[in-house]
Amino acid sequence: MSRCSRLFLWSPLALFIALFFGALGASAQTVVIIHDPIRPIPLPRPIPRPAPQPVPESYKIKSLEVDANIEDQIAKVQVSQTFENTCSRQLQVSFLFPLPYDGAIDSLTLLVDGKEYPAKLLPKDKARQIYEEIVRKNQDPALLEWVGTGMFQTSVFPVPAGATRKVTITYSQLLRKDNHLTDFLFPLSTARFTDKPLEHLRMRLTVNTQEKLKSVYSPTHDIKVDRKGKNRAVVTIEEKDCVPTTDFRLFFDTAKTDLSASVLTYRPDSDEDGYFLLLASPPIEQEGDEKTKKSVIFVVDRSGSMSGEKIEQAKEAAKFVLNNLNEGDTFNIVAYDSDVESFEPELQKMDEKSRKRALDFVDNLYAGGSTNIDGALSKAMGMLKDDTRPSYILFLTDGLPTHGEQNEAKIVANAQKHNDVRSRVISFGVGYDVNSRLLDRLSRECFGQSEYVRPNEDIETHVARLYSKISAPVMTDVAIKYDLENGGGNFVNRLQPKEAHDLFAGEQLIVAGRYRKHGDAKITIVGTVGDKKQKVAFPAKFVKESDDQTYAFVEKLWAMRRIGEIIDDIDLNGKNDELIKELVSLSTKHGIITPYTSFLADENSSVSDLADARRGGMKSFSMAEAETRKLGESAGRSGFAQRLQKGAYQKADRANGAFGGFGGGGFGAPGAAQSAPATPAAAANAYAGGAVYQDVDNDRTVVASNIRNVGNETLFLRDKIWIAEDAADIDPVKDEKKIKTVERYSKEYFSLVAANNKQQNALLAQQKPGEQLLCNLRGQYYLIK
Repeated sequence: MSRCSRLFLWSPLALFIALFFGALGASAQTVVIIHDPIRPIPLPRPIPRPAPQPVPESYKIKSLEVDANIEDQIAKVQVSQTFENTCSRQLQVSFLFPLPYDGAIDSLTLLVDGKEYPAKLLPKDKARQIYEEIVRKNQDPALLEWVGTGMFQTSVFPVPAGATRKVTITYSQLLRKDNHLTDFLFPLSTARFTDKPLEHLRMRLTVNTQEKLKSVYSPTHDIKVDRKGKNRAVVTIEEKDCVPTTDFRLFFDTAKTDLSASVLTYRPDSDEDGYFLLLASPPIEQEGDEKTKKSVIFVVDRSGSMSGEKIEQAKEAAKFVLNNLNEGDTFNIVAYDSDVESFEPELQKMDEKSRKRALDFVDNLYAGGSTNIDGALSKAMGMLKDDTRPSYILFLTDGLPTHGEQNEAKIVANAQKHNDVRSRVISFGVGYDVNSRLLDRLSRECFGQSEYVRPNEDIETHVARLYSKISAPVMTDVAIKYDLENGGGNFVNRLQPKEAHDLFAGEQLIVAGRYRKHGDAKITIVGTVGDKKQKVAFPAKFVKESDDQTYAFVEKLWAMRRIGEIIDDIDLNGKNDELIKELVSLSTKHGIITPYTSFLADENSSVSDLADARRGGMKSFSMAEAETRKLGESAGRSGFAQRLQKGAYQKADRANGAFGGFGGGGFGAPGAAQSAPATPAAAANAYAGGAVYQDVDNDRTVVASNIRNVGNETLFLRDKIWIAEDAADIDPVKDEKKIKTVERYSKEYFSLVAANNKQQNALLAQQKPGEQLLCNLRGQYYLIK
């Protein structure tokens, strides 16, 4: 066999490349097949020499670019991949392109360096034969999750040794629309089988709608959304040296009204509570007199520990806020060390004169003295008198209270006592010395949130990003009511977040929850707009049982937010045995490894240990209970990292969105949680699909090589067998009679593949050469060898 004839799996836009000797090769989006005819060797035949060792790889992916133009439900997509033949000889290759599912495809063409090559569309039954043939011949299951989709196949073309080729595929797709949401899917997940990152990935989607474009949401990736008016948005993703680990999915909805909402529901078992996700979108922007007037007070720490670069960054952050206030807003600046000083004794109305004077005040701030947190908060709260306009206190500190009241509970109680207008306290904790528990408690009791800035991060960047989101309140003191049309009383529970507080222009509210009863429902959003109460109602449908796993991510997203709520409750209210048990249960079921359940990633744990965790046994409870004692650390590196990670769980808007570092945001790249960098070893494990968690003692991202997350499923490596979470109660030795053994790539194996859904085949696709897999398929336990 040629030394260039091995199978490689890659995928970013679903460009999946399979290289092998002389037959079909395929894999998730574009599949490259090498056609290498066998040449007869004339007599006398030479004495064979030892075969050379295969080269590490036969091609290199340089870039992947996806451009899509979406007009309501019609998507026109262009996918360009640049790859290099790293072999020492010319290759004859062809491409297979597994078609994106959930939509009708037409007008599909392929260009190689601008030259069009003939191709044909294959229906799913014919494509299934090709997929299975590739899996069988190459002894690699990575393509299994694409069984059941159609395929686009090209003719053969040459790629010279060392040459680079740009392959471009264009197609049109009718997007699916359900529950008022249009769904765009682009297959990327096969990249998790590669051992090398993609050098450059760029996706750009332009969405145009006839009605007002409202929610634009990705449950899989950290997207940038640039609004271009009320009917258009540009969605972008750009990453370098990354490995996409999940398919890209984008939902958007439209409405005739300024405020709209859509609901996604998922209920895998009709006998258990279902899961739902509410997306609410206010107007994209407010104009002129429509802009809600607000009050903003920037409270900045100028104690001695803020000297140097920190005080300069804090001053730039204050300037950003001042320069982005609207005329008619009221504001003030409070600077504190041992003493508390304000720009003016009372709130000032923003105009160009007051802005200039305030900027001069900021320029003259200097660091020195102790830290009077209580005095600063009391002074700021005392300035807020008008309860008809939303009020925000941006509170920044880098340390502990060292002057005035220093008791954590009393400081928070005093803030609550003086908060007559329900102002929102947005706390910024800078560096590891901050009392992070105090900030979390303050933000929770004062209707705000906490943001944490690592020692090597820029203060202004954090303040600017958060202030930009809250700068234009549209509706305040928001309440959401859920009613079934046939009655039945309150049927939703465990909402995350419990209270919505405010809606901001251009930002969408995401609420995750559970529901008991099914049927058509009415969602009513009530809040204050200006000085008037307003309410808007929307229809929704809560399903009895889900037909497929299209919205399965809703369950895991809810679990992540619930885990954040549990940790917050234990952190601020103390130990609670029932909450610790629930934490272990959710962490095990969903493969969400927290700082308090990292024992699940212990490479020395056994099958019985996993079973104990799944059923909430005493051993796992005791280990989790011991780890939660770390929450007693109110300050320091560990305390900082714990509250940062807790906040990431609470604010997660994607099923994999509570982690930065490898595995977060759908990529092997930093994500929403602002996690510290992963180690090189962790990065390698992440490429293999390892679960990510945070080592809070060192504030570092860690990847568990013995845990794999596959959509909503989790695999645990125990005693050299990969065990699916729903098979964790079975002991491969003691319960041998309950288990059916199947040989991989056998006739029986492919019968299972044919009966499986996409998620079940994705689970099988995780099994690598030499590994065993224990799983539960349709109520039967299988050990696949």
